[in-house]
Amino acid sequence: MPAPETATIHIVDQRFKLRLWIRTRLWAQVLVAMALGFALGIPLGPDVGWVEPRTAELIGAWLALPGQIFLGLIAMVLVPLIFASIVGGLTGASSGGELKVIGGRLAAFIVTTTFAAAWIGVLLARWLKPGDSMMLPAPRASSAPPADTPFDLAQAPDIIAGILPTNPTASIVQGDTLAVVVLALLVGLAATQARSEKVAPFLALLDALLSIAMTIVKWAMLLAPLAVFGLMAQLVMRVGLETVAGMSSYMGTVLLGLALLLGLYLVVVALVGRLDPWGFLSTASGTLLLAFSTSSSSAIMPMTIQTAHRLGVPDQVARLVVPLGATMNMAGTALYQTVAMLFLAQMAGIELDLGQIIVITTTLVASSIGAPGTPGVSIAILLSVAAAFGIPTEGMVIILGVDRLLDMSRTVVNVTGDLVAAVILRNSGDAGAVAPAPAAL
Repeated sequence: MPAPETATIHIVDQRFKLRLWIRTRLWAQVLVAMALGFALGIPLGPDVGWVEPRTAELIGAWLALPGQIFLGLIAMVLVPLIFASIVGGLTGASSGGELKVIGGRLAAFIVTTTFAAAWIGVLLARWLKPGDSMMLPAPRASSAPPADTPFDLAQAPDIIAGILPTNPTASIVQGDTLAVVVLALLVGLAATQARSEKVAPFLALLDALLSIAMTIVKWAMLLAPLAVFGLMAQLVMRVGLETVAGMSSYMGTVLLGLALLLGLYLVVVALVGRLDPWGFLSTASGTLLLAFSTSSSSAIMPMTIQTAHRLGVPDQVARLVVPLGATMNMAGTALYQTVAMLFLAQMAGIELDLGQIIVITTTLVASSIGAPGTPGVSIAILLSVAAAFGIPTEGMVIILGVDRLLDMSRTVVNVTGDLVAAVILRNSGDAGAVAPAPAAL
């Protein structure tokens, strides 16, 4: 039997190891902060009511301040981070044929998986009907969804031409990430056609800009645990456990769809990427937990690139695929939006036929591709599309109440999709010289 002194030393040693483990693993800090924020939010929320609602709102605003600073730092460097990464990835490719292969396959992957995700959401929403249990008053006659107003072919040329960033400065100031991506693609492709000695200073400047942006992201990540603690506490204080429980049918439908989409990604990893799905999840687990806690695929883009490297993805492929994926690969968002749109229609008692669902799904898919990978963007897209199709948005306040939790979940699936795309494209073109990483990392 060990002496008491030995047992005390052993306990102290284990506590030291636990503290060291938490300090050296950001995802562990985030997990602890999330639990503490949830625990703090319950007594201060409407269910327990220890404080007045106005006081709770004030406390929540101050608790969420580190989270707002965190998101502000990420937003500040988002444009240079995306621009420099995409241009660097394009100019780092060894041949024009490699760019065509990677770009074509990435586009096919994004379109296919996003449409598949949207229809998973449609099928689940029509099967489970989460909105039937929370019916709103009958809509006005004028609110019937028009079938073809949003798709006027006469406006199509203007919409397509509007994708080009004719005023790059305005696009950067406004944070139009799709315009920044298009600009970066054009500049990167042009740089590959110019003489190397002419573009070398420009590429060196971009490399320095990327290093600076990455450093600021590292600083921001130091705030991640405190940011998650405050944002989680504010969420629970605002909506309460009763609201979350009342929305269980809607939340369950979205989460089931996201789980099915995640399973589809793992099948793709196994069949196309030739990686063990559990090894893939083990390698990506830390990054996915950060995605869950921050609700922003853009915020963790540097960590996603590093994870892609550990999965055997060459640097030039990772630096091209991940930034594009963080901006355009939003399958989880498309699934969420289709469920939410049908949920709103069901709450309002509107029966959508197959043609209307096809048009709405296509609109949501097109809207989700190119949406910024930052929290809350999906709600803005949802509102605009619902208004365009005449679906009442009175139930949006209910969706807003639990959006943060679902935003965290769909961000995990979006980041998983970015990593899956990088894995299946890692052997594209001349980049295939890099051998795949072993499954058990």
